[in-house]
Amino acid sequence: MSGVDRDSFRRPDVNPPVALTIAGSDSGGGAGIQADLKTFAAHGVFGTSVITALTAQNTVGVRGISAVGSGFVAAQLEAVLDDLPVAAVKTGMLATPETVALVARYAPRLSALVVDPVLVASSGDRLFTADAERAYLELLFPHAAVVTPNLREASVLLGRDVLDADDAAKAAADLAAYGPRCVVVKGGHLRGSAEAVDAVWHDGQVSLLSAPWIATANNHGTGCTFAAATAARLARGDSLADALAGAKSYVHDALVRSAGWSLGAGHGPLAWGQFT
Repeated sequence: MSGVDRDSFRRPDVNPPVALTIAGSDSGGGAGIQADLKTFAAHGVFGTSVITALTAQNTVGVRGISAVGSGFVAAQLEAVLDDLPVAAVKTGMLATPETVALVARYAPRLSALVVDPVLVASSGDRLFTADAERAYLELLFPHAAVVTPNLREASVLLGRDVLDADDAAKAAADLAAYGPRCVVVKGGHLRGSAEAVDAVWHDGQVSLLSAPWIATANNHGTGCTFAAATAARLARGDSLADALAGAKSYVHDALVRSAGWSLGAGHGPLAWGQFT
């Protein structure tokens, strides 16, 4: 980690850095707002939140979604930004094209914006219409420090299959054309890989982030957790490269810690990772 004295976060007279998550609530606690706030806390970052949707879900699947109106999303944003020194922001499920556009309008006030474009359910079903996808690409991506689509989301955004490491690298470069400083195509479901490999575009170059594959069904919330850990580390003063590497390590550790859990009948949650 660069730029920050770690010991300062253990002193009661020093304020913690503040991060904001703009996302949906997961009633099962494995993803969304719940995963983001747990991840912020594990990094010693004070978490604030703007809730964009309520979901009725568990480890098996999503039973229902109720979007929060964009007017009340704006009210939450104003309340947080008017009062607290938000150093980094992570977006998750934004629920409607109107909310995507709203967050884009607030983007000049949002430091270190990490956009996780939650577009596809784990079942493979699209959560939004093409209008939301265009809003992400045309309105929100140009303001992002990092965007973190998974393979399915990259496929939806680009209108083509993204199936292997070469596809992911090309997808990262193509999504970068919409203006974000960095693109990470999360490759946790890459075919035929013995490792969890992410393709990272930054400064015109594509590199790979990899960690050993963990054979576990407890992987609900990995994408949320990676993006939230990236935002938390940016809030703490990490460089972008250090934040991404640290987030990858954090998720790997969380998967290891929860690999043997049996919470729920479906894809279980991650453990808290260990901040290093």
